Amino acid sequence: MSYLRPNIAVMAGYVPGFQPPDAESWIKLNTNENPYPPSPQVIRAIREATGESLRKYPDAVSRAGREAAAELYGYPADWLIMANGSDELLNNLIRACAGEGEEIAYLQPSYSYYATLAEVQGARVKTFPLTESGEIRDFPARYTGRLFFLTNPNAPFGLRWGVERVAELADRCAGLLVVDEAYADFAEGNCLELVRQKPNVVVTRTLSKSYSLAGMRLGLAIARPEVVAALDKIRDHYNLDRLAQAALTAALVDQDYFRDCVARICATRDWLSNALRKLGYQVIPSSANYLFVSPPDRDGKRVYDALYARKILVRYFSDPVLAHGLRISIGTSEEMEQTLAALEEIG
Repeated sequence: MSYLRPNIAVMAGYVPGFQPPDAESWIKLNTNENPYPPSPQVIRAIREATGESLRKYPDAVSRAGREAAAELYGYPADWLIMANGSDELLNNLIRACAGEGEEIAYLQPSYSYYATLAEVQGARVKTFPLTESGEIRDFPARYTGRLFFLTNPNAPFGLRWGVERVAELADRCAGLLVVDEAYADFAEGNCLELVRQKPNVVVTRTLSKSYSLAGMRLGLAIARPEVVAALDKIRDHYNLDRLAQAALTAALVDQDYFRDCVARICATRDWLSNALRKLGYQVIPSSANYLFVSPPDRDGKRVYDALYARKILVRYFSDPVLAHGLRISIGTSEEMEQTLAALEEIG
């Protein structure tokens, strides 16, 4: 006798990027982490929050974080919700909107965790093929599923769709269009204004990438107040602890540090793109903090293994749609120079 729901018993589960136990001895470019430390203001805020107050529960609604985000993004606080990483928001959006047997959709390739979250809920999944030039194939004039997830910029390609294109997709969706902007801070432009213009648009963000806080698991969403209120009902009532809330607020306030860090990463990304093209690599133009690249022989596994042997860790996908290439997170200038030298040696 199994005590588990049948779909949970048989599902494979999501496999995150490899985290080597001796991470300090690697050039680690496989999980799109920020190579630079968080703002000094964040470290200071965490230290100040570590003390006697930890015996008390945190603010249940993360009020300081909501107010900081409201000031930054120009929305009322009741249009914002804080989360334990944007993954919590993606999960709760499916829980709130898609019942068992109902359909959600996303692009293929895209963030594969959408499929895992749908499987847990018992929702059906539909995918629409995405080409490396950014064409979305077979998207209907009217998509009637409960949710459509658009990772913008796309993962793993780094492609970005402009506001007009996303607005058109929103008009073709009967349900919610969730614009997953995990990497939008590295792009020119975003879709935040669409939340005001389109009642079915939700934008999710994470502080893991551009704010160097992957270790804190912090995310947020901007949505209509009725959607935020629904998400508030089903989240863990103390979903952000005191230290996380202190880090979140300090990070959003220190925009000077944030902008400088993002600019450095984007400059390194553009330099690496040009250098790899000179080696004969195909490089998809990226609006994120990574590149999806293909070696001249289109054998991504060969290059991945050769880099791994040199303790340089990038992301290889065995999916036939992606197996010809690699996703390389943008590290420091020094790390990228070492990686480029290794790729020249590998050939």
